[in-house]
This record gives sequence, C-alpha cells and structure tokens, in this order.
Amino acid sequence: MIAERWAVTALRVFLVALFGILVVLETLSIPGSYAYMAQQNPAEAYLRWPSTIVSVFWVVCVQVVIVATWKLLTLVRKDLIFTDAAIRWVNVMVWAIGAAWVVLVGVFVWVGFNADDPGVLVLFFLFTTGVSVIGLVLVVMRALLQRATTLRADMEAVI
Repeated sequence: MIAERWAVTALRVFLVALFGILVVLETLSIPGSYAYMAQQNPAEAYLRWPSTIVSVFWVVCVQVVIVATWKLLTLVRKDLIFTDAAIRWVNVMVWAIGAAWVVLVGVFVWVGFNADDPGVLVLFFLFTTGVSVIGLVLVVMRALLQRATTLRADMEAVI
C-alpha cells in the first residue's frame, strides 16, 4: 500500500511537469519554430499554419491523456478503479489516441506523396507504428478493466 501511494505521488509529480512542458511547447516553441522555418525557407512558408495546427493538436491529445491518467490515479487512490467512471476515463484516452492516430496517418500519407527523403517516411512509419501499439494496448487494457469491473460487481452482489 505504501509503495502504491509513493508511485501515485511520483507519477502525479511527473505528470504535472510533463503537462507544464507541453503547455510551453504548444504556446511558445511550436509556433516559434514554424514561424522561424517560414522565414528561413519562404518556399515552404505555406506549411507554417497547417504544421502548427497539427503539432498543437497532437500536444493537446497528449494533454488529454495526461488529464485522464490523473483522474484514473484519483480513482486508484480512492479504491474506485473498478468502476464505470474508470472505464469512461480510459475511453477518453482511447479516443484521444485514436484522434491523434488518424491525423498522424493523414500526415504520413501526405508526406509519403511529397517527400524526397525516405528517412522522413521511415520516421513517420515509426511514429505511426508506435501510436498504433499504444492505442491497441490501451484497448486491450480497457477490455481487461471492463472484465475486472464486472467481476468485482458480481463479487459485491454475492457478498
């Protein structure tokens, strides 16, 4: 129980730090980087706003997952993890990752038709595969959580 409490507290500290870094990234770094890119390479300046919007969208998806993780940690601490509320927050995570994946696949296809360098395609393939794995693992974990929730409800009904 003490190890769980420390792990939850440590994870919350890191989630706050990550969320803060992502806020700085989405408000300062990403827009600034694409503005600089547009100034340095005017031929690709038309990519500034689409790239900024897509990148910020991905960061927001990660932030949604962080908030849902925070909510799940709260449910763990209150010993309510095997409830419908937990399943709803896992669903939020699945939808956020799914939305990010759909946009990532769209960008991957667009880059595939316009890229001169195969390294960029390999990088996007790596990202797409990674996000796919994370999303599918989360779907499996959601199914396990649903089964455990059902079993716990059945056990409480018997007792």
